[in-house]
Amino acid sequence: MTDIDRSLTDAIGKLPQALQRAGFRGEVTRDSALRAAMSTDNSVYRILPDLVVAPRDGDDVVTCMAVLERPEFAHVPLTARGGGTGTNGQSLNRGVILDMRRHMHRLLEVDAEGRWADVEPGIVLDDLNAQLRPRGVFFAPETSTSTRCAVGGMVSTDASGKGSRIYGKTSDNLMGVEIARGQGLVSSLAATPDWAVPMMEAAARAARAGRAAFVAHTPKLNRRFTGYDLERACPEEGGFEWWRLFPGSEGTLGPITRLRVKLRPLPREKRLVVAGFASFRDSLAAAMPLLQDDPTAIEVMDERVQALAEGAGLLERLPESLRPSGGEAVAYAFVEFNGDDAEELDARIAACEIRLRGLSGSRAVHVASGTEEIRELWAIRSAGVGLLGKVEGRARPVAFVEDCVVPPEALPAFLDGFLDILTRHGLSFGIYGHVDVGCLHIRPALDIDAEADRARLVQVSDEIFALVNRHGGIFWGEHGKGVRGAYLEGWIGPEAYAALQGVKAAFDPAGRFNPGKLVATDTPVMGIATTPFRPFNAPAGDALEKAFRCNGNAQCLSYAATTPMCPSFKATQDLRQSPKGRADALRAWHEGRRSGQVTVEDNDLLATLDTCLGCKACASTCPVQVDIPAMRAAFYADIYARRSRPLTDRAMLLAERLSPWLLRAAPLLRPAWPLARALTERLLGVSDLPERIARPLPREARISPEALSRGHVPARAVLVWMDWFSALYDEQAQLDVYRGLTALGYAPRFVQMLPSGKVAGDLGDRAAFRGMAERLAGALGRAAEIGTPMIGLDPAFVMALRQDYRKAGLKVPEVLLPQEFLAAEVRAGVALPQVPGGPLSLFTHCTESTAAPSARKDWQEVFDALGLQIDTPATGCCGMAGMFGHKDRHQPMSRKLFDMSWAEPLAMAEEAVATGFSCRCQVERLGGEALRHPLGLIADRLG
Repeated sequence: MTDIDRSLTDAIGKLPQALQRAGFRGEVTRDSALRAAMSTDNSVYRILPDLVVAPRDGDDVVTCMAVLERPEFAHVPLTARGGGTGTNGQSLNRGVILDMRRHMHRLLEVDAEGRWADVEPGIVLDDLNAQLRPRGVFFAPETSTSTRCAVGGMVSTDASGKGSRIYGKTSDNLMGVEIARGQGLVSSLAATPDWAVPMMEAAARAARAGRAAFVAHTPKLNRRFTGYDLERACPEEGGFEWWRLFPGSEGTLGPITRLRVKLRPLPREKRLVVAGFASFRDSLAAAMPLLQDDPTAIEVMDERVQALAEGAGLLERLPESLRPSGGEAVAYAFVEFNGDDAEELDARIAACEIRLRGLSGSRAVHVASGTEEIRELWAIRSAGVGLLGKVEGRARPVAFVEDCVVPPEALPAFLDGFLDILTRHGLSFGIYGHVDVGCLHIRPALDIDAEADRARLVQVSDEIFALVNRHGGIFWGEHGKGVRGAYLEGWIGPEAYAALQGVKAAFDPAGRFNPGKLVATDTPVMGIATTPFRPFNAPAGDALEKAFRCNGNAQCLSYAATTPMCPSFKATQDLRQSPKGRADALRAWHEGRRSGQVTVEDNDLLATLDTCLGCKACASTCPVQVDIPAMRAAFYADIYARRSRPLTDRAMLLAERLSPWLLRAAPLLRPAWPLARALTERLLGVSDLPERIARPLPREARISPEALSRGHVPARAVLVWMDWFSALYDEQAQLDVYRGLTALGYAPRFVQMLPSGKVAGDLGDRAAFRGMAERLAGALGRAAEIGTPMIGLDPAFVMALRQDYRKAGLKVPEVLLPQEFLAAEVRAGVALPQVPGGPLSLFTHCTESTAAPSARKDWQEVFDALGLQIDTPATGCCGMAGMFGHKDRHQPMSRKLFDMSWAEPLAMAEEAVATGFSCRCQVERLGGEALRHPLGLIADRLG
């Protein structure tokens, strides 16, 4: 350890107590799992911070700064972090990470008529616009990461995205900033306090001195260069607009605590034209002609991204005419038009359609006008960035030269040069992007674990940098600079760079704000090959392989309560309680186990995994299917081979294993259950266990495996399989499914329960899981031989068969969800009876919604056939998730999740039903209403 490292370690050790004594109200932690989560972003880099501080508000940031300005802490680096979606290590550093996303995410003030809003830097873009929408205004920059990127981070990188040709970059939609120092807050919208005047005067002198050189070295493009923007900060007519220096400065000038953003009126009309082309070159060539129709945005997606989207099932959202057939490759152009005059917009659309159909390589054109259809179609393009991370093999597409901007007319020649460089280096790639402003996202595939590919990253970067300069472009056109700031001095020239250094010194004389990024004074900037890389690949066949595959795209950090992934993060805003954070912590823990150099402690990792609800939304919704519950099981298997399991876990494992015997003993257990339940809750630290043990269905409703093997099933039979928890406790759902299917003309037969081993699998008891799973898989296989349809009673049970069994290499025949079976019957022409009664709301299990995306659509189809009107509200996790919501330590999170996502739509429903046992339990205990299974309601209405 060097003297500098030792001094930093000593200071960090004293800092939490100093902050507490100073009255800091937010969280201060050295938790190793959280630090691991904060060590990465959406780049190939990794820098482990020493401390994570999450302030509550601007005053809290001032308190933090005042402590850090004391002599004993003056050398501690400070880096503000928003959503952590940077693609080049923007918010990664040593020292203190200031987590603005966790608490500072409020919309503070809105003036819809004056067209501005004041926000805290941690507010998520989509969250901001959702709150603004009822007022008829919006914040214009639209990024592909809008569900999780923070507005403060957008300002810090000067982000842009779809529609920037019309609306500009973030800096074009910013009206003012507020920054914090130990003496207080400084706002560009108020008088500068006396103590800040010398800082502003020094910055003004440096900026004015370098302005002419800065202007001479920056191309005049729509995606203008920003980050210490000396041109705008020093208007020709005089004055000093210091806040103009902050967009694109990436935290190097200090933390921002408040932002005033420009608002624009929501357009009354919106259309989207999607065109399929024979090749990417054809789609690219369409851009310039299409600009004649003045669209809001033109974006493209190449054949490789199309193939990935098709493999992920996303192209099913496209109209039939646009989908590839027979293995053909298709490139797409997405052309959006916005406006207030429907007739004028329709005329432009008609001209665009005619133009498209006459272009070379044009195959099909579709015009979407409905809000939902437009959102669905744009989601296909937005998914491109995540899909590129799903590529198999050790080399995967990497963001390091992907946001170059050149004049649109130079784009074809620039692309030729770009692809020539990649070809010479033998690199594959994927392409998507914004052709209307000359920005293509091209991600070459590299294996960052390999020295040769790290060297190739430098070589390609150097060559692309030179190519951009030859075409009059900008190397960093959309996603900020990060460690690519190493190219800044050579690009801007020595005179302008010296001015940037002067600005940096004025705002940050100690060089402590995100040190090593963009502009350096007395220490060098970080290099693209000398900054630490995150590991890219796990050993072949490793149980934690998906933790290494996580690329930080952070789709799991979506703010929206109605999006199932990830419930624990939604409830806490704590990065370590998200799939990304857990993957980072698991990866670092795994490395420590292999190398002997521990960076993540067992207990810290246990704590962050304990709050995972096991809903498996990550396993199906994450672009690279980072399955945290599966990896948690692998961790549990390791750690509980070295220490004893908690009593609650041992009790659940035992109950699952003995469940067939418990079912047989149910008549004896049933009278004693109320007392046993109370004792169990007290002993195991759980709450609200089911109040009664289920009575068995009538004998004619049940069937034994022996009867199945003899083929003794009635006509129109449907075999129903249960998990052990439903068999023991969910008497009502058994009756509902039995009566509902019977009323619809089927002969349901409930197969004698065999435990699936799901609890054992989730808790990492591999041997117990394997034994139970093989027995059940064998029974399912034998039953399938007679050709009778099979369904699962509870969605979580069916999804375990589809996900966990297949992942374990077990062959399982098709077991359908009830709605999948009935919808298939309807499509096959089976007539269902007409069911009387009014409308109802149907709530699906969150695991069902993510792992079987057509669940709501299938129920809709079934109820349409029954003549019933239903709505299927979009909800996240209800907060129960098996045993999670029963554990006493999880009660606050469980209740918060229910209130966030389920409480309001339930209150608005005239009559509601739910498909999941956990969901019905949660609604009964927190909503005061005993919901039924949908098939039970059908049975009741048919009488």
